[in-house]
Amino acid sequence: MQKRPEDRWGVLVFKGDDGQDLLHVPLAGWLPEARCLGALDLRPHKCLDRTGLRQLVKRLGIPLEESPEPVTASGVPDDGRGSRPYRVVHTGFPRGCTKGISLFGWLIAFVIGFATENFWALTVAAGALFLLPAGDASVRARGWWCSRQHARFVDKTEIRPSPAAGSGVTRRFLRTAAVRVYSRDVVLTNALGEERWLGRAGAHGVARLVRLVDAATGESLGVEVWDRQGEVRALLPWRFWFAGPLGSESWTALTEALKVPVSDEKYRRRRNAQHWWEGHALAGDARRMSPIEGRAVRREVAWYSSVAGADEPVVIPFFSAWLLFGLMSDKVPVFLAGLLSALTIVLSLGLATVSALVSRISYDRTVQAE
Repeated sequence: MQKRPEDRWGVLVFKGDDGQDLLHVPLAGWLPEARCLGALDLRPHKCLDRTGLRQLVKRLGIPLEESPEPVTASGVPDDGRGSRPYRVVHTGFPRGCTKGISLFGWLIAFVIGFATENFWALTVAAGALFLLPAGDASVRARGWWCSRQHARFVDKTEIRPSPAAGSGVTRRFLRTAAVRVYSRDVVLTNALGEERWLGRAGAHGVARLVRLVDAATGESLGVEVWDRQGEVRALLPWRFWFAGPLGSESWTALTEALKVPVSDEKYRRRRNAQHWWEGHALAGDARRMSPIEGRAVRREVAWYSSVAGADEPVVIPFFSAWLLFGLMSDKVPVFLAGLLSALTIVLSLGLATVSALVSRISYDRTVQAE
């Protein structure tokens, strides 16, 4: 198993008649539970089934064979030729290009401005640096807008967590986590806003719900989501989703929306285990579908962790400070350069500060079940 989940299970390679690679499809990029499997290791052939890629290849009439060819850190087979075809999945946010252009533009314009006394070049330098926090803000704004689009799907049933009293949930978990049932998909969203889409049709569509019951006490522990191949695809902790005042209504809504068989099975906990799901194949899934401690959440969703880079709150103000003297200049281009630099510092530090404060004061505070 390699370090990143995207590299774990190999790559489906489409080849032409001449043997040249035409397309690389990293299997983990098409596997809904790639980041939630924990210690569960899947063979490539099982990943092909779960992703639906095997059915695609079969429908296309293409012969399929498994190769022991090694995989590079980028998820592409290491064939030694150095050339790569276009890939269908990009695992990272493409921020490097914008950052490089901005810093390079700042440096060139800054040097030209002082070397030639062309003060408009300083304005260009400050403007180039301003693109970084402005771009970060635009990404957040677009993400906020996209999250509002859920309301446009009218054909859906939405199940929100109904945790038991005293379970220590956060406002972020109550507002963000959800299970949405659409006509063709089931979407599970955790407290970080990560979505996992499971199909309702096909060989690995959702076909059964199993409620796990403690073999000793009879207490409901969790809900397993099974597919038509008899494999568990998701695990929801009962305490955080269905044990509260509205839990029975949520459970009824989920079963009625899915219209699949429901059964109970006894489950034996590990002795001295902190959580009942320890030892379960989808223990990692249960953790991610539970409330997450505030400090751990902020490491994942903090402004400069999720959108930009961890170095930007230091780098951007440092470079911008060089042109702040322009605020005291009577030359228009120099003054504009100073004004843009001030705005850059305020935007880069202010938005990150507001985001951290909102997380600490509101989102990540423990609240009573709502």
